[in-house]
Amino acid sequence: MNNNLHNVLLEKFGYSSFRPGQLEIIESILNEEDVVAILPTGMGKSLCYQLPGYVLPHSVVIISPLLALMQDQVEQLKKMGEKRVVAFNSFLTHSEKQTLLNKLQTYKFIFLSPEMVMQEKVKEKLQSIPISLIVADEAHCISQWGYDFRPDYLRLGEWLNNSDRPPILALTATATQQVMDDIGTHLNMQNPTHHIQSLDRPNIRYAALEVNSREEKFEQIAKQIHDFTGPGILYTQSRKKADDYAQRLISKGVRIASYHAGMEQVDRIFVQQQFLNKEIDWVCATNAFGMGVHKNDVRQVIHDHFPSSVANYAQEIGRAGRDGADSLATLFYTKDDEELSIFVATNDFPDEAHVKVFDQAIRSGLHPNQIVTQSLLTETHVRILSYWLSKRTQEETIMILQKLRQQKIEQIYQIKDILKNSLCIRMQIVQFFGQEINSKPHNCCSKCGLHIDEIVESSKENSTNLKLQTWEKRLLSLFQIID
Repeated sequence: MNNNLHNVLLEKFGYSSFRPGQLEIIESILNEEDVVAILPTGMGKSLCYQLPGYVLPHSVVIISPLLALMQDQVEQLKKMGEKRVVAFNSFLTHSEKQTLLNKLQTYKFIFLSPEMVMQEKVKEKLQSIPISLIVADEAHCISQWGYDFRPDYLRLGEWLNNSDRPPILALTATATQQVMDDIGTHLNMQNPTHHIQSLDRPNIRYAALEVNSREEKFEQIAKQIHDFTGPGILYTQSRKKADDYAQRLISKGVRIASYHAGMEQVDRIFVQQQFLNKEIDWVCATNAFGMGVHKNDVRQVIHDHFPSSVANYAQEIGRAGRDGADSLATLFYTKDDEELSIFVATNDFPDEAHVKVFDQAIRSGLHPNQIVTQSLLTETHVRILSYWLSKRTQEETIMILQKLRQQKIEQIYQIKDILKNSLCIRMQIVQFFGQEINSKPHNCCSKCGLHIDEIVESSKENSTNLKLQTWEKRLLSLFQIID
Protein backbone atom coordinates (compact mmCIF):
# COMPACT_ATOMS: atom_id res chain seq x y z
CA MET A 1 0.00 0.00 0.00
CA ASN A 2 2.75 2.48 1.00
CA ASN A 3 4.63 1.99 -2.27
CA ASN A 4 1.45 2.61 -4.24
CA LEU A 5 0.73 5.80 -2.29
CA HIS A 6 4.25 7.07 -2.88
CA ASN A 7 3.84 6.39 -6.58
CA VAL A 8 0.60 8.39 -6.67
CA LEU A 9 2.30 11.17 -4.69
CA LEU A 10 5.06 11.44 -7.28
CA GLU A 11 2.94 10.97 -10.41
CA LYS A 12 0.07 13.28 -9.44
CA PHE A 13 1.73 15.85 -7.20
CA GLY A 14 5.42 15.73 -8.08
CA TYR A 15 6.62 15.05 -4.52
CA SER A 16 8.99 12.28 -3.54
CA SER A 17 8.02 12.15 0.15
CA PHE A 18 5.09 12.96 2.43
CA ARG A 19 5.11 15.77 4.96
CA PRO A 20 4.70 14.87 8.65
CA GLY A 21 1.27 13.41 9.35
CA GLN A 22 0.05 13.15 5.76
CA LEU A 23 0.69 9.45 5.18
CA GLU A 24 -0.90 8.40 8.48
CA ILE A 25 -4.02 10.46 7.74
CA ILE A 26 -4.35 9.01 4.23
CA GLU A 27 -3.92 5.43 5.49
CA SER A 28 -6.69 5.98 8.07
CA ILE A 29 -9.00 7.28 5.33
CA LEU A 30 -8.28 4.29 3.11
CA ASN A 31 -9.01 2.06 6.11
CA GLU A 32 -12.51 3.66 6.08
CA GLU A 33 -12.02 5.41 9.42
CA ASP A 34 -13.57 8.78 10.31
CA VAL A 35 -10.63 11.14 10.83
CA VAL A 36 -10.05 14.46 12.58
CA ALA A 37 -6.74 15.85 11.29
CA ILE A 38 -5.02 18.92 12.71
CA LEU A 39 -2.13 20.09 10.55
CA PRO A 40 -0.54 23.56 10.77
CA THR A 41 -1.12 25.93 7.85
CA GLY A 42 1.29 25.14 5.04
CA MET A 43 1.67 21.47 5.94
CA GLY A 44 -0.38 20.18 3.00
CA LYS A 45 -3.90 19.56 4.31
CA SER A 46 -5.42 19.51 0.82
CA LEU A 47 -3.26 16.58 -0.25
CA CYS A 48 -4.84 14.50 2.53
CA TYR A 49 -8.08 14.28 0.54
CA GLN A 50 -6.79 14.89 -2.99
CA LEU A 51 -4.46 11.88 -3.02
CA PRO A 52 -7.10 9.45 -1.64
CA GLY A 53 -9.40 10.83 -4.33
CA TYR A 54 -7.15 9.26 -6.95
CA VAL A 55 -7.10 5.92 -5.10
CA LEU A 56 -10.78 5.68 -4.15
CA PRO A 57 -13.33 4.70 -6.82
CA HIS A 58 -15.99 7.38 -6.43
CA SER A 59 -16.48 11.12 -5.85
CA VAL A 60 -14.99 13.14 -3.01
CA VAL A 61 -17.32 15.79 -1.57
CA ILE A 62 -15.56 18.73 0.08
CA ILE A 63 -17.59 21.03 2.35
CA SER A 64 -15.81 24.37 2.20
CA PRO A 65 -16.60 27.58 4.11
CA LEU A 66 -15.78 30.32 1.58
CA LEU A 67 -16.35 30.87 -2.14
CA ALA A 68 -12.84 32.25 -2.58
CA LEU A 69 -11.40 29.15 -0.89
CA MET A 70 -13.43 26.87 -3.17
CA GLN A 71 -12.29 28.73 -6.27
CA ASP A 72 -8.67 28.55 -5.12
CA GLN A 73 -8.85 24.80 -4.51
CA VAL A 74 -10.54 24.23 -7.87
CA GLU A 75 -7.88 26.27 -9.67
CA GLN A 76 -5.10 24.37 -7.89
CA LEU A 77 -6.54 21.05 -9.04
CA LYS A 78 -7.05 22.30 -12.61
CA LYS A 79 -3.42 23.44 -12.74
CA MET A 80 -2.48 19.85 -11.89
CA GLY A 81 -4.46 18.71 -14.91
CA GLU A 82 -7.58 17.55 -13.07
CA LYS A 83 -10.71 18.27 -15.14
CA ARG A 84 -13.23 16.37 -12.99
CA VAL A 85 -13.56 19.14 -10.40
CA VAL A 86 -16.42 21.57 -9.75
CA ALA A 87 -17.42 24.23 -7.23
CA PHE A 88 -21.18 24.09 -6.80
CA ASN A 89 -21.93 27.57 -5.45
CA SER A 90 -23.89 30.81 -5.80
CA PHE A 91 -21.76 31.96 -8.75
CA LEU A 92 -23.76 29.53 -10.90
CA THR A 93 -27.04 30.45 -12.55
CA HIS A 94 -30.15 28.36 -11.90
CA SER A 95 -29.71 26.69 -15.30
CA GLU A 96 -26.03 25.93 -14.63
CA LYS A 97 -26.88 24.43 -11.25
CA GLN A 98 -29.49 22.15 -12.78
CA THR A 99 -27.09 21.01 -15.52
CA LEU A 100 -24.39 20.26 -12.93
CA LEU A 101 -26.80 18.39 -10.68
CA ASN A 102 -27.74 16.12 -13.57
CA LYS A 103 -24.13 15.07 -14.10
CA LEU A 104 -22.73 15.51 -10.58
CA GLN A 105 -21.61 11.89 -10.37
CA THR A 106 -19.14 12.45 -13.24
CA TYR A 107 -16.96 14.73 -11.06
CA LYS A 108 -14.17 13.36 -8.87
CA PHE A 109 -13.94 16.43 -6.58
CA ILE A 110 -17.16 18.28 -5.67
CA PHE A 111 -16.88 21.48 -3.59
CA LEU A 112 -19.96 22.74 -1.72
CA SER A 113 -20.74 25.20 1.08
CA PRO A 114 -22.70 23.88 4.09
CA GLU A 115 -25.64 26.05 2.99
CA MET A 116 -25.60 24.44 -0.46
CA VAL A 117 -25.39 20.93 1.03
CA MET A 118 -28.56 21.58 3.01
CA GLN A 119 -30.65 22.53 -0.04
CA GLU A 120 -33.16 19.74 -0.65
CA LYS A 121 -32.35 19.14 -4.35
CA VAL A 122 -28.65 18.99 -3.59
CA LYS A 123 -29.12 16.65 -0.61
CA GLU A 124 -31.26 14.32 -2.72
CA LYS A 125 -28.68 14.25 -5.49
CA LEU A 126 -25.80 13.58 -3.10
CA GLN A 127 -27.76 10.70 -1.57
CA SER A 128 -28.25 9.18 -5.03
CA ILE A 129 -24.63 9.15 -6.26
CA PRO A 130 -21.68 7.01 -5.11
CA ILE A 131 -19.37 8.96 -2.77
CA SER A 132 -16.07 7.60 -1.45
CA LEU A 133 -15.14 10.37 1.00
CA ILE A 134 -16.72 13.43 2.65
CA VAL A 135 -14.35 16.22 3.71
CA ALA A 136 -15.03 19.11 6.08
CA ASP A 137 -12.32 21.61 5.14
CA GLU A 138 -11.43 24.28 7.73
CA ALA A 139 -13.51 22.19 10.13
CA HIS A 140 -12.99 24.57 13.06
CA CYS A 141 -15.69 26.70 11.39
CA ILE A 142 -18.25 24.13 12.55
CA SER A 143 -17.64 25.23 16.13
CA GLN A 144 -16.54 28.84 15.63
CA TRP A 145 -19.21 29.84 13.10
CA GLY A 146 -21.95 27.25 13.49
CA TYR A 147 -23.47 28.36 16.77
CA ASP A 148 -23.81 32.03 16.02
CA PHE A 149 -23.09 32.82 12.38
CA ARG A 150 -23.75 29.94 9.98
CA PRO A 151 -26.03 27.39 11.67
CA ASP A 152 -26.15 25.20 8.54
CA TYR A 153 -22.83 23.87 9.83
CA LEU A 154 -24.76 22.45 12.78
CA ARG A 155 -27.33 20.92 10.42
CA LEU A 156 -24.73 18.85 8.54
CA GLY A 157 -25.26 16.01 10.98
CA GLU A 158 -28.81 15.60 9.62
CA TRP A 159 -27.37 14.78 6.19
CA LEU A 160 -24.60 12.59 7.62
CA ASN A 161 -26.88 10.58 9.91
CA ASN A 162 -26.64 7.46 7.76
CA SER A 163 -25.01 4.16 8.65
CA ASP A 164 -24.07 3.56 4.99
CA ARG A 165 -22.27 6.87 4.51
CA PRO A 166 -18.60 7.00 3.43
CA PRO A 167 -15.76 8.00 5.79
CA ILE A 168 -15.53 11.62 6.93
CA LEU A 169 -12.30 13.62 7.08
CA ALA A 170 -12.33 16.82 9.15
CA LEU A 171 -9.34 19.09 8.41
CA THR A 172 -8.17 22.16 10.30
CA ALA A 173 -5.01 23.94 11.41
CA THR A 174 -6.21 24.75 14.94
CA ALA A 175 -8.62 23.09 17.36
CA THR A 176 -9.03 22.95 21.11
CA GLN A 177 -10.51 19.81 22.68
CA GLN A 178 -13.92 21.53 22.75
CA VAL A 179 -13.72 22.29 19.03
CA MET A 180 -12.69 18.70 18.27
CA ASP A 181 -15.68 17.48 20.29
CA ASP A 182 -17.98 19.83 18.37
CA ILE A 183 -16.59 18.60 15.05
CA GLY A 184 -17.18 14.97 15.99
CA THR A 185 -20.70 15.66 17.29
CA HIS A 186 -22.03 17.85 14.48
CA LEU A 187 -20.59 15.65 11.71
CA ASN A 188 -21.95 12.50 13.35
CA MET A 189 -18.48 10.95 13.27
CA GLN A 190 -18.10 7.37 14.51
CA ASN A 191 -15.14 6.87 16.86
CA PRO A 192 -12.93 9.20 14.82
CA THR A 193 -9.18 8.71 14.68
CA HIS A 194 -7.29 11.86 15.66
CA HIS A 195 -4.07 12.85 13.88
CA ILE A 196 -2.58 15.94 15.54
CA GLN A 197 0.65 17.64 14.51
CA SER A 198 2.37 20.35 16.54
CA LEU A 199 0.70 23.73 16.17
CA ASP A 200 3.96 25.62 16.66
CA ARG A 201 5.48 27.34 13.64
CA PRO A 202 9.04 28.25 14.75
CA ASN A 203 9.62 30.45 11.68
CA ILE A 204 6.82 32.85 12.71
CA ARG A 205 8.00 35.53 15.16
CA TYR A 206 5.42 37.27 17.35
CA ALA A 207 5.21 40.93 18.38
CA ALA A 208 2.52 42.78 20.36
CA LEU A 209 3.09 46.53 20.70
CA GLU A 210 1.01 49.13 22.52
CA VAL A 211 0.62 52.59 20.95
CA ASN A 212 -1.02 55.74 22.26
CA SER A 213 -3.55 56.57 19.57
CA ARG A 214 -5.18 55.28 16.39
CA GLU A 215 -3.14 57.70 14.29
CA GLU A 216 0.09 56.53 15.88
CA LYS A 217 -1.06 52.98 15.17
CA PHE A 218 -1.40 53.73 11.46
CA GLU A 219 2.01 55.42 11.34
CA GLN A 220 3.61 52.42 13.05
CA ILE A 221 1.89 50.05 10.62
CA ALA A 222 3.06 52.11 7.63
CA LYS A 223 6.62 52.18 9.03
CA GLN A 224 6.62 48.43 9.56
CA ILE A 225 5.40 47.78 6.01
CA HIS A 226 8.19 50.04 4.73
CA ASP A 227 10.96 48.66 6.96
CA PHE A 228 10.15 44.93 6.91
CA THR A 229 9.77 42.90 3.73
CA GLY A 230 6.45 41.77 2.24
CA PRO A 231 4.25 40.31 0.86
CA GLY A 232 1.86 40.66 3.74
CA ILE A 233 -1.68 40.78 5.06
CA LEU A 234 -2.96 43.66 7.21
CA TYR A 235 -6.01 42.66 9.24
CA THR A 236 -8.45 45.26 10.53
CA GLN A 237 -11.97 45.11 11.99
CA SER A 238 -14.20 47.09 9.64
CA ARG A 239 -14.80 47.42 5.93
CA LYS A 240 -14.46 51.19 6.18
CA LYS A 241 -11.09 50.94 7.89
CA ALA A 242 -9.84 48.36 5.36
CA ASP A 243 -10.65 50.75 2.52
CA ASP A 244 -9.20 53.74 4.39
CA TYR A 245 -5.93 51.98 5.25
CA ALA A 246 -5.53 50.78 1.67
CA GLN A 247 -6.02 54.27 0.22
CA ARG A 248 -3.61 55.87 2.69
CA LEU A 249 -0.96 53.23 2.10
CA ILE A 250 -1.35 53.49 -1.68
CA SER A 251 -0.55 57.20 -1.30
CA LYS A 252 2.69 56.12 0.41
CA GLY A 253 3.64 53.93 -2.55
CA VAL A 254 2.51 50.55 -1.18
CA ARG A 255 1.03 48.11 -3.71
CA ILE A 256 -2.05 47.18 -1.70
CA ALA A 257 -5.78 46.51 -2.12
CA SER A 258 -8.62 46.17 0.38
CA TYR A 259 -10.68 43.01 0.76
CA HIS A 260 -13.90 42.57 2.75
CA ALA A 261 -17.41 41.09 2.70
CA GLY A 262 -18.92 44.35 1.43
CA MET A 263 -17.28 43.82 -1.97
CA GLU A 264 -18.79 41.84 -4.82
CA GLN A 265 -17.60 38.24 -4.97
CA VAL A 266 -15.96 38.77 -8.35
CA ASP A 267 -14.01 41.76 -6.97
CA ARG A 268 -12.83 39.76 -3.98
CA ILE A 269 -11.59 36.93 -6.18
CA PHE A 270 -9.85 39.50 -8.41
CA VAL A 271 -7.95 40.93 -5.42
CA GLN A 272 -7.02 37.42 -4.29
CA GLN A 273 -5.66 36.60 -7.74
CA GLN A 274 -3.69 39.87 -7.84
CA PHE A 275 -2.11 38.91 -4.52
CA LEU A 276 -1.31 35.37 -5.66
CA ASN A 277 0.12 36.62 -8.95
CA LYS A 278 2.33 39.24 -7.22
CA GLU A 279 0.55 42.14 -8.90
CA ILE A 280 0.05 43.61 -5.43
CA ASP A 281 2.23 43.07 -2.35
CA TRP A 282 -0.33 43.63 0.39
CA VAL A 283 -3.98 42.99 1.15
CA CYS A 284 -5.77 45.02 3.82
CA ALA A 285 -8.61 42.82 4.93
CA THR A 286 -11.22 41.98 7.48
CA ASN A 287 -11.03 38.38 8.66
CA ALA A 288 -12.83 37.33 5.45
CA PHE A 289 -9.45 36.99 3.71
CA GLY A 290 -6.76 34.35 3.71
CA MET A 291 -8.42 31.06 4.59
CA GLY A 292 -6.94 28.41 2.34
CA VAL A 293 -5.07 30.90 0.16
CA HIS A 294 -2.06 29.11 -1.33
CA LYS A 295 0.56 31.83 -1.13
CA ASN A 296 3.74 30.46 0.39
CA ASP A 297 5.83 33.62 0.63
CA VAL A 298 3.71 35.83 2.92
CA ARG A 299 6.38 37.44 5.09
CA GLN A 300 4.21 39.31 7.57
CA VAL A 301 0.78 39.44 9.08
CA ILE A 302 -0.20 42.65 10.87
CA HIS A 303 -3.22 43.19 13.14
CA ASP A 304 -4.49 46.60 14.22
CA HIS A 305 -6.83 45.10 16.85
CA PHE A 306 -7.41 42.26 19.28
CA PRO A 307 -8.86 39.36 17.23
CA SER A 308 -12.10 37.74 18.34
CA SER A 309 -10.37 34.66 19.78
CA VAL A 310 -7.04 32.89 20.23
CA ALA A 311 -8.12 30.41 17.55
CA ASN A 312 -8.83 33.17 15.02
CA TYR A 313 -5.50 34.81 15.80
CA ALA A 314 -3.65 31.52 15.31
CA GLN A 315 -5.46 30.92 12.01
CA GLU A 316 -4.67 34.41 10.71
CA ILE A 317 -0.99 34.55 11.65
CA GLY A 318 -0.65 31.01 10.28
CA ARG A 319 -1.01 32.43 6.80
CA ALA A 320 2.55 33.74 7.06
CA GLY A 321 5.68 31.76 6.26
CA ARG A 322 4.13 28.71 4.63
CA ASP A 323 7.44 28.26 2.80
CA GLY A 324 9.31 27.87 6.10
CA ALA A 325 11.21 31.17 5.81
CA ASP A 326 11.25 33.61 8.73
CA SER A 327 8.10 35.71 8.99
CA LEU A 328 6.71 38.27 11.38
CA ALA A 329 3.30 38.51 13.07
CA THR A 330 2.76 41.93 14.64
CA LEU A 331 -0.22 43.29 16.54
CA PHE A 332 -0.58 46.99 17.39
CA TYR A 333 -3.14 48.00 20.01
CA THR A 334 -4.30 50.93 22.12
CA LYS A 335 -5.87 50.83 25.57
CA ASP A 336 -9.34 51.27 24.04
CA ASP A 337 -9.08 48.39 21.57
CA GLU A 338 -10.51 45.78 23.95
CA GLU A 339 -13.87 47.60 24.12
CA LEU A 340 -13.95 48.07 20.36
CA SER A 341 -13.25 44.37 19.76
CA ILE A 342 -16.08 43.40 22.11
CA PHE A 343 -18.45 45.79 20.31
CA VAL A 344 -17.52 44.37 16.89
CA ALA A 345 -17.87 40.76 18.09
CA THR A 346 -21.31 41.26 19.65
CA ASN A 347 -22.84 44.09 17.61
CA ASP A 348 -24.75 41.92 15.14
CA PHE A 349 -25.53 39.17 17.61
CA PRO A 350 -29.23 38.76 18.59
CA ASP A 351 -30.41 39.42 22.12
CA GLU A 352 -33.68 38.89 24.01
CA ALA A 353 -35.44 41.77 22.22
CA HIS A 354 -34.54 40.32 18.81
CA VAL A 355 -35.89 36.91 19.85
CA LYS A 356 -39.25 38.44 20.76
CA VAL A 357 -39.43 40.47 17.53
CA PHE A 358 -38.71 37.35 15.49
CA ASP A 359 -41.25 35.24 17.39
CA GLN A 360 -43.96 37.88 17.03
CA ALA A 361 -43.26 38.31 13.31
CA ILE A 362 -43.50 34.56 12.67
CA ARG A 363 -46.73 34.34 14.68
CA SER A 364 -48.20 37.14 12.55
CA GLY A 365 -47.53 35.09 9.41
CA LEU A 366 -44.35 36.69 8.08
CA HIS A 367 -41.80 34.52 6.27
CA PRO A 368 -38.22 34.86 7.59
CA ASN A 369 -37.21 36.57 4.32
CA GLN A 370 -39.95 39.16 4.85
CA ILE A 371 -38.58 39.92 8.31
CA VAL A 372 -35.32 40.96 6.62
CA THR A 373 -36.89 42.85 3.69
CA GLN A 374 -39.08 44.81 6.11
CA SER A 375 -35.94 45.69 8.13
CA LEU A 376 -37.33 44.21 11.33
CA LEU A 377 -34.12 42.22 11.84
CA THR A 378 -30.84 41.69 9.99
CA GLU A 379 -30.16 38.65 7.84
CA THR A 380 -27.70 37.38 10.47
CA HIS A 381 -30.33 37.74 13.23
CA VAL A 382 -32.88 35.80 11.18
CA ARG A 383 -30.42 33.05 10.22
CA ILE A 384 -29.40 32.48 13.85
CA LEU A 385 -32.90 32.72 15.31
CA SER A 386 -34.46 30.48 12.64
CA TYR A 387 -32.09 27.73 13.71
CA TRP A 388 -32.30 28.04 17.48
CA LEU A 389 -36.05 28.61 17.71
CA SER A 390 -36.60 25.52 15.56
CA LYS A 391 -34.70 23.50 18.17
CA ARG A 392 -35.48 25.19 21.49
CA THR A 393 -38.16 27.21 23.26
CA GLN A 394 -38.02 31.00 23.33
CA GLU A 395 -36.72 30.98 26.92
CA GLU A 396 -34.06 28.36 26.14
CA THR A 397 -32.98 30.29 23.03
CA ILE A 398 -32.56 33.49 25.04
CA MET A 399 -30.37 31.65 27.58
CA ILE A 400 -28.26 30.06 24.82
CA LEU A 401 -27.70 33.42 23.12
CA GLN A 402 -26.73 35.07 26.41
CA LYS A 403 -24.21 32.30 27.04
CA LEU A 404 -22.77 32.59 23.51
CA ARG A 405 -22.47 36.37 23.86
CA GLN A 406 -20.56 35.97 27.13
CA GLN A 407 -18.26 33.39 25.50
CA LYS A 408 -17.45 35.89 22.75
CA ILE A 409 -16.43 38.47 25.34
CA GLU A 410 -14.34 35.95 27.31
CA GLN A 411 -12.52 34.87 24.13
CA ILE A 412 -11.41 38.47 23.54
CA TYR A 413 -10.18 38.69 27.14
CA GLN A 414 -8.15 35.51 26.53
CA ILE A 415 -6.29 36.78 23.47
CA LYS A 416 -5.80 40.22 25.05
CA ASP A 417 -4.22 38.64 28.12
CA ILE A 418 -1.88 36.46 26.04
CA LEU A 419 -0.66 39.46 24.07
CA LYS A 420 -0.40 41.92 26.98
CA ASN A 421 1.00 39.90 29.89
CA SER A 422 4.73 39.26 30.41
CA LEU A 423 4.76 35.59 29.34
CA CYS A 424 5.99 34.19 26.02
CA ILE A 425 3.34 34.61 23.32
CA ARG A 426 4.34 31.44 21.46
CA MET A 427 4.25 29.29 24.61
CA GLN A 428 0.81 30.59 25.62
CA ILE A 429 -0.77 30.04 22.19
CA VAL A 430 0.55 26.48 21.94
CA GLN A 431 -0.59 25.71 25.50
CA PHE A 432 -4.05 27.12 24.74
CA PHE A 433 -4.50 24.24 22.30
CA GLY A 434 -3.31 21.67 24.82
CA GLN A 435 0.21 21.27 23.42
CA GLU A 436 3.72 22.01 24.65
CA ILE A 437 6.90 23.25 22.98
CA ASN A 438 10.28 21.74 23.79
CA SER A 439 12.33 24.76 22.75
CA LYS A 440 11.82 28.32 21.61
CA PRO A 441 13.59 29.78 18.57
CA HIS A 442 15.94 32.74 18.72
CA ASN A 443 13.86 35.87 18.10
CA CYS A 444 10.81 34.11 19.53
CA CYS A 445 8.52 37.03 20.40
CA SER A 446 8.45 40.59 21.74
CA LYS A 447 8.26 39.24 25.32
CA CYS A 448 11.35 37.04 24.92
CA GLY A 449 13.31 39.57 22.86
CA LEU A 450 13.01 40.37 19.19
CA HIS A 451 15.61 41.72 16.76
CA ILE A 452 13.77 42.71 13.59
CA ASP A 453 16.95 43.34 11.55
CA GLU A 454 18.05 39.74 12.07
CA ILE A 455 14.66 38.45 10.97
CA VAL A 456 14.78 40.56 7.79
CA GLU A 457 18.18 39.19 6.79
CA SER A 458 17.27 35.62 7.73
CA SER A 459 13.99 35.88 5.79
CA LYS A 460 15.75 37.04 2.61
CA GLU A 461 18.38 34.29 2.88
CA ASN A 462 15.83 31.55 3.61
CA SER A 463 13.55 32.67 0.78
CA THR A 464 16.43 32.42 -1.70
CA ASN A 465 17.46 28.98 -0.41
CA LEU A 466 13.89 27.69 -0.51
CA LYS A 467 13.46 28.83 -4.12
CA LEU A 468 16.63 26.94 -5.07
CA GLN A 469 15.45 23.85 -3.17
CA THR A 470 12.06 24.00 -4.92
CA TRP A 471 13.70 24.02 -8.35
CA GLU A 472 15.99 21.16 -7.32
CA LYS A 473 12.97 19.11 -6.20
CA ARG A 474 11.13 19.84 -9.44
CA LEU A 475 14.11 18.75 -11.50
CA LEU A 476 14.57 15.62 -9.37
CA SER A 477 10.89 14.72 -9.74
CA LEU A 478 11.09 15.29 -13.50
CA PHE A 479 14.11 12.99 -13.81
CA GLN A 480 12.39 10.34 -11.67
CA ILE A 481 9.28 10.47 -13.86
CA ILE A 482 11.42 10.23 -17.03
CA ASP A 483 13.28 7.22 -15.60
